[in-house]
Amino acid sequence: MRNFTLLIAIFSFAKFFAQTPCETGRYANDVFTNFTATSDVVFGQNNAWNGTSTILKLDFYEPTGDTETARPLIIWVHGGSFIGGSKTDIDVKTWSQRFAKKGYACASIDYRLGFFPFDSANAVKAVVRATQDLRAAIRFFYKDRQNSDTYKIDTNRIYIGGSSAGAITALHVGYLDKECEIQDYLNASTIASLGGLEGVSGNPGYSTDVKAVINGCGALARYSWLEAGDIPLCSIHGTNDGTVKYNRGIVNPGTPLMYLDGSRMIHKRACAVDLDHQFYTFSGAPHVPYVGTTAAALAYMDTTVNFIRDFLVRQLGCTQSILQPENNPLQDATLYTTNYCDGSPVNETCTIVGFDEIKEVDFSIYPNPAKDKLTIEFSAEGVYSVKIIDLMGRTIVANKSITSGIILSLDKLTSGNYFVVISDESSNLKGTQKLIIK
Repeated sequence: MRNFTLLIAIFSFAKFFAQTPCETGRYANDVFTNFTATSDVVFGQNNAWNGTSTILKLDFYEPTGDTETARPLIIWVHGGSFIGGSKTDIDVKTWSQRFAKKGYACASIDYRLGFFPFDSANAVKAVVRATQDLRAAIRFFYKDRQNSDTYKIDTNRIYIGGSSAGAITALHVGYLDKECEIQDYLNASTIASLGGLEGVSGNPGYSTDVKAVINGCGALARYSWLEAGDIPLCSIHGTNDGTVKYNRGIVNPGTPLMYLDGSRMIHKRACAVDLDHQFYTFSGAPHVPYVGTTAAALAYMDTTVNFIRDFLVRQLGCTQSILQPENNPLQDATLYTTNYCDGSPVNETCTIVGFDEIKEVDFSIYPNPAKDKLTIEFSAEGVYSVKIIDLMGRTIVANKSITSGIILSLDKLTSGNYFVVISDESSNLKGTQKLIIK
């Protein structure tokens, strides 16, 4: 009898550890009683709007005592109108802690803040800088997985999300995938001077692919950027949001900045292109109603966490019952009585139309078209930086402190169109020229 009991115990023990995480309740329930936070992990560096160097840091949250070696990761981005806030703000901190207890790894990141003057052009630049920093954080975890594997992240299951400006950042990383899409806001040379869409905030050469976006009271510059086949989306928004409009309107954190399409507009676009998405509307609620310590704010937070939990459980292939069903604002006209967008969303085509060629510094490149090597010569000596970027604005080759000329190897470049970008020693853009690789 004793041996039989022992066999049953061994069998039950083995069966438990043979279960998948979904079967054990992980990701759906608080299967851990506590979390461990590691603060101020450096993931990158870049220059702020005023030229000062900014070290980029994140706080990492994980379940205490976790033995899983390939965990899904949620990267959270704080709000603050791109001029304030931090990785310890209550919403992103709460989300990190609560989802860590469900078995996720979470990272709450800081990003470059500030812009001046307070106008739409500089606001767009601030958004681009934030997206570049988020991309650097994504690359940080890909790099870690392929090297030290300190954080035990399954890079096939990385999710990004945020609140307010953080949600705007995550949405633009998720759905702004063509540089030409923002050339109505910034010309090509300005985008290149910022470092392109990918940016140079750290961990070059690694992927920025993610599996889904979580949008807390955010918006996109144009809802048409959502296309069939894009990554899934989860959105939460209040109908009386006076800062980032629920529908379409001017983002106004105290100063009117730009028109953006809010979550309700994005939801309608997602419906039109059959994008995998879930949307929850807080009827009558203001901007980020889940932030605060009042009973109402705490209730909004619980609803938000449950709704995001349901979305992620489904994305992970788990089958637990949902806790917070989505409502359907498109069937309730009282939820969006202003800025109503009737009819089908407008499709917009976007093609690379070229790059503004600048020659404040006289330089020549040859041969062009090139194959294996490229020679760059300057007519006058100086101290220059040379980059080759692709049509997405990604830096492919970079060299600094060039005085008279340089010969660059092109063996890592595939055939196609590129641009040679020349800057002075203060990083001021001085010249661009189109390059063709055969």
